Amino acid sequence: MTPRIDLTTLHSRGRRAALTLALALASTAASLLPFTAQAQDKTIVMSSTTSTEQSGLFAHLLPAFTKSTGINVRVVAQGTGQALDMGRRGDADVLFVHDKAAEEKFIADGFGLPRRDVMYNDFIIVGPKSDPAGVTGNDVVEAMKKLAASKSEFISRGDRSGTNAAELRYWKAAGIDSPETKVPGYKACGCGMGPALNIASSSNAYVLTDRGTWLSFKNRGSLKILVEGDKRLFNQYGVIVVDPARHPHVKKDYAQAFADWVVSPVGQAAIADYKVNGEQLFFPNAKPQ
Repeated sequence: MTPRIDLTTLHSRGRRAALTLALALASTAASLLPFTAQAQDKTIVMSSTTSTEQSGLFAHLLPAFTKSTGINVRVVAQGTGQALDMGRRGDADVLFVHDKAAEEKFIADGFGLPRRDVMYNDFIIVGPKSDPAGVTGNDVVEAMKKLAASKSEFISRGDRSGTNAAELRYWKAAGIDSPETKVPGYKACGCGMGPALNIASSSNAYVLTDRGTWLSFKNRGSLKILVEGDKRLFNQYGVIVVDPARHPHVKKDYAQAFADWVVSPVGQAAIADYKVNGEQLFFPNAKPQ
């Protein structure tokens, strides 16, 4: 005799099994959520300069840091002045910039934890090979005086960057407080280092640049290095963690992990290893704590 099938019992068992499976899946998803959120949370925002980004340094450096720590870094590249403003607003976790006086004021105003030297390179003046202003040499102040006396075009970044701040210091040392009104060929682009070099190349003009961006720059046209070797052209970079006492949402531990890594022997070696066409772009100089 064929046994009678109790459909009510089967449906009841089916519902219980489905409910058990749903609860198990929900429990599994709930157990995974903290890990997913934690992984997503291991991302910091670094406000930095266009020179470090456009030179290709970060494309070389950051994958090594992420591989070592599991922390991802989102870079916002802009002038140092804007990068510091971003830190003041609490929109970045860590800063990697190159205007030491402005950086020290940022810290004195209560926005950053202690600053560390990371690396250096130098500024150079590039211009047309024919050098109509006659600036060729190793004296940046004399070069600025000659540029001011000529009608040759000079491209300024004009963006409150560390490079722009250095340029204005050189003009001032040459006795020129307002180059935008006193230098006939002065043009401010309000742009990053790469675009400023592109403008100079297309218009056969002079421009102050960091050596790292120049070495990685491919659209040189008739430009060449004309002024280099002056000790006043030294270009120091530093790292600063934004102070969580001012902005509690700052990911201080992850940001500090980056700051510690970039000045560690491993991070310093990674900086030294970055070369373009066999030439080193940045020179590590972190001091041991």
